[in-house]
Amino acid sequence: MAPAQPDDRRRGRLTEHGHGRGRPHGRSDGARRGRTRWGRWSVATVVAGALAVPAVAVPVALATPAGAKTTTVNVTVTPQGCAPKPAKVATGQVQFNVKNKNAGSVTEAELRSGDMAHILGEQENLTPGLSGGFGLVLQPGKYVVYCPGASKQQTAFTVTGTSKAKNWKTNAVLSGAVAQYADYIDQNTATLVTSTQAMCAAIDAGDQAQAEKLYAQARMFYERIEPVAEVWGTLDANIDARANDVAKPSDLKGFHKLEQLMWSTNTLDGASAYCTELVQNEQKLATLVSNASYDPITMATGATDLINEAATSKITGEEERYSNTDLPVFQANVEGAMEVFNLLKPALQKTNPALVAQIQQRYQKVENAIEKYKATPGYDTTGYVEYSTVLTPQRRQLSTIVQAFAESLSKMSGQVS
Repeated sequence: MAPAQPDDRRRGRLTEHGHGRGRPHGRSDGARRGRTRWGRWSVATVVAGALAVPAVAVPVALATPAGAKTTTVNVTVTPQGCAPKPAKVATGQVQFNVKNKNAGSVTEAELRSGDMAHILGEQENLTPGLSGGFGLVLQPGKYVVYCPGASKQQTAFTVTGTSKAKNWKTNAVLSGAVAQYADYIDQNTATLVTSTQAMCAAIDAGDQAQAEKLYAQARMFYERIEPVAEVWGTLDANIDARANDVAKPSDLKGFHKLEQLMWSTNTLDGASAYCTELVQNEQKLATLVSNASYDPITMATGATDLINEAATSKITGEEERYSNTDLPVFQANVEGAMEVFNLLKPALQKTNPALVAQIQQRYQKVENAIEKYKATPGYDTTGYVEYSTVLTPQRRQLSTIVQAFAESLSKMSGQVS
């Protein structure tokens, strides 16, 4: 596959140059649980004709008129499976409501393309009794509802009717939003590099205290653009893999290796080499995103992924387990998602003003919830308290608020084209 040409940069979907499959190389199907899977980012390129791969049934975002019918599909997760009801719907906006009834070892349900190559939508991290969901505008074709770990993991799902796909490029509002989003990604990636270089300079100087303060600052720029960065699976792993994401401890590198050295081991021994490699990988990322292209559904889906990421690895404390700097990177996820919402807001206001109001309301609840943990100058000058001081009941409360916000954001993709 040829890289996107410069004059196409602001117009097509983001793809990983050289691959048409929906999962990074070197990663098992269950790797990096709770993190975005980049299959959904490459899907709509098939519709747009940007990939030389066999066509598959994929969702396409349409500008759904206010009052347009939404079909509801209920998916109940049990140890036996996750059969959708109904299993056949007409093309258009489909809302999947997912509930874990009693499955302790089955915690997610996904909608995949018929060939299983692409994850189109998913609800993860549902323990027994919890509910969630996702919304998509689906085109006619064969799909699969998949729940890994169940006795019957795959159930067929069919969408009937005639394709209603439209070209978002003819919409000046959406085209402008895509162009501004590309600039936002470029700017944050460039600042990611310079911020990490500042941290590396402190490490090279042997100033661990200063390096620790600069760590969270650099992390924020990555967390704002994470769904884009994750398209390049191996590169993302080299920058942002956690200890449980690698096969053996010696494979850990990037941000979280430095985090482990500074906070867990309390040393800078070997940190300079890891930091140099981290900067090199970020520079590669900057080059890749400078030639990448996007579209509205990519943006909308990525915003939802950012908040799902916040609700899983950030609120649990899994992401920044050594440094306890989860709150500022959580805030970065929220900022990245809201950047997308604000860019798409003029288009959303025309198609679904009620959704705009709901997203704004739930975002404010998130902001109100995190406000109580702000501090000056804060733990390691992050502007927030140390996350270890946020107790389990408080984390659960925050998670509930964030999940509601994610549920609202997930509806954006059905309103833009």
